[in-house]
Amino acid sequence: MTAVSGPRVPIADRAASQKEARTLRVVVVNGSPSEKSKTVGLVDVVLQTLTSVLAAHDVAVEHTRIDVYRLGPAFTGAFEREGIAPEIEDTLRRAEEADLLIAATPVFRGSYTGLFKHFFDLVDQYALANKPVFLTATGGGDHHALVLEHALRPLFGFFQSLTLPVAVFASAGDFDGTTLLSPRVYGRIEMAVDDVSDILALVATRGKPVG
Repeated sequence: MTAVSGPRVPIADRAASQKEARTLRVVVVNGSPSEKSKTVGLVDVVLQTLTSVLAAHDVAVEHTRIDVYRLGPAFTGAFEREGIAPEIEDTLRRAEEADLLIAATPVFRGSYTGLFKHFFDLVDQYALANKPVFLTATGGGDHHALVLEHALRPLFGFFQSLTLPVAVFASAGDFDGTTLLSPRVYGRIEMAVDDVSDILALVATRGKPVG
């Protein structure tokens, strides 16, 4: 007697349904001292673009943001990693364990903010080695864009990170309040993400098979 079975599923379809779910774990380190800021507005567009571009690679984007100004006295009063408050340790580890780090800061006095630098003073020296880092910054005028190459890239060079080739700067004139409007900056963000989308898909965290 021949057993009766359900409809046959083509091999290719079964393989597709058993693909591993992939998620790019993105952590934003936000150096702005304000709750609402142009820096956050710029990062929001970066995250939207990442989500859209990586969807074509079957990769989901999961993101969290660390606002350094919210971390409080246990953070600002820490001078070394040893003995640091548990909640600050957890926050530092979150950045260290991300698949992609987005470094975001306004420009003050020609460089990143002090709290932004203090955060990375506490990050383990080797925790960011070979980690992709997307550099973003905002400032009052275009001359502040130099912060990307003269301050941010050397900082992450110390950590031996893989800073994305295209970094993104937006000046005050590119915004309406905290909303990014400039087509030029939108285009640069798309270029930055498109250039490394294959790499980001590869470093995305693999989960359990889907289907």
